[in-house]
Amino acid sequence: MYCEGDSWGSYLPMSLRSMGSDPMERVVKLASESAVVIFSLSSCCMCHAAKRLFCGMGVNPTVYELDQDPRGKEMEMALTTLLGNSQTVPIVFIGGKLIGAMDRVMASHINGTLVPLLKEAGALWL
Repeated sequence: MYCEGDSWGSYLPMSLRSMGSDPMERVVKLASESAVVIFSLSSCCMCHAAKRLFCGMGVNPTVYELDQDPRGKEMEMALTTLLGNSQTVPIVFIGGKLIGAMDRVMASHINGTLVPLLKEAGALWL
């Protein structure tokens, strides 16, 4: 499996973007800017698995590595609030909608609802 370039999809450091100071506002804005957005930690094995899953399907996700951003901890806390539990990464948004952590992504993949979501968001054309 190969994704464009040497990294996962497109990686844009959040600190280089002009965002409001509210972490939840930043999460919502970033999540809506691409068809597939993954909030990740670079050393997390489940994050790696999520990125591999999407790349293997031919999807080019936008990945935000929270541990490489000076305000990443604030973003993690906002994501925890969105999920309502302690598991925060990877967190996947498709078409600007929160899908959830890896368990929800895999459940959607297994039950056949992931591909239609990706097609609806414009991340897959086949």
